[in-house]
Amino acid sequence: MLNLMKPHALKRGNRVATVSLSWGGAGEPGLGYRYERGKHVLESVFGLEVIEMPHTLASPNEVYEHPEKRAQDLMDAFSDPEIKAIFSNIGGNDSIRMLPYIDYELIKKNPKIFIGFSDSTITHLICLKAGIGSFYGPAILTDFAETGGLMTYTKESVEQSLFSNVPVGEVKPSSHWTSERLDWFDPDCKNQPRTMYPNKFYEFLQGGQAVTGPLIGGCLDVLEIARGTSLFPEDECFDDAILFLETSEVQAPPWLIEDIFRNYAVRGILQRLNGLVFAKPKGEVHYEAYKTPILKVLKENNLESLPVLYNASFGHNEPKCVMPIGVRAKLDPINQRFSLIESGVQ
Repeated sequence: MLNLMKPHALKRGNRVATVSLSWGGAGEPGLGYRYERGKHVLESVFGLEVIEMPHTLASPNEVYEHPEKRAQDLMDAFSDPEIKAIFSNIGGNDSIRMLPYIDYELIKKNPKIFIGFSDSTITHLICLKAGIGSFYGPAILTDFAETGGLMTYTKESVEQSLFSNVPVGEVKPSSHWTSERLDWFDPDCKNQPRTMYPNKFYEFLQGGQAVTGPLIGGCLDVLEIARGTSLFPEDECFDDAILFLETSEVQAPPWLIEDIFRNYAVRGILQRLNGLVFAKPKGEVHYEAYKTPILKVLKENNLESLPVLYNASFGHNEPKCVMPIGVRAKLDPINQRFSLIESGVQ
């Protein structure tokens, strides 16, 4: 079972670093305003002092060509005692290329908050291998720079998860959601709020009794990139855990979900779990269709009593809650509740 070291909670006035570990969008000509907007939110809303690492604002081409520089930024951010948290700018698809340049002992000796989603799943796996908890949640260019302002649901989750050592308790789904794509390069879209839609409540696809367990997971697409490498979690990491999963904007077809889940079953991963949490698919594409392969594979493996929560508010839709890896959570199918029963920080 996971037993990860908790980083210290953030306080107003703390210094935090931003990093570009995947796509170098923060350094893309024409997108500087997105980065500055997200940085301003961290400073004005949360009272943080924000600094950039040496390659945070490098051009997308330089970021792509130098995974060793990305890794060095990450290592330097962890080793600097003045930096209390590390915020990912945005995802991408190739941060796995940092793997040869990672110093796990350095991270273990300098535990601190890391937060991001999507391709940041790789960095979460790095933190997990180093033995520290991390936070699957909003990123600078997407959420903190949200057109129309940081969404209240996201803001409150960040405050509860990163700034307080009191357990969050019940996590309800957001009342509204969006995945509308606005053209960040279009001047007319710079201050245009996205269209919001009423959200459904949680769906428990199966399961009866309430269960608890530490959270582990990330973006399903990126976990597939890591599968077969030294970074993919050891089987024991899934013991009595609650696995949380979401899919990216690529919108994987249902047959691929079935294949991945079947692989997890053949490896014995699903059989080790206490529960599953699946986020709303981006844009609700395949919303109904994903249910079939998930339940099919669980039935094949006599796991029809495993609680499965569906339509959680994290991942590639906004707003989003923070999913703290290693923190004990509770799934209660009878009362339709999902709760975080311990804090992610000390």
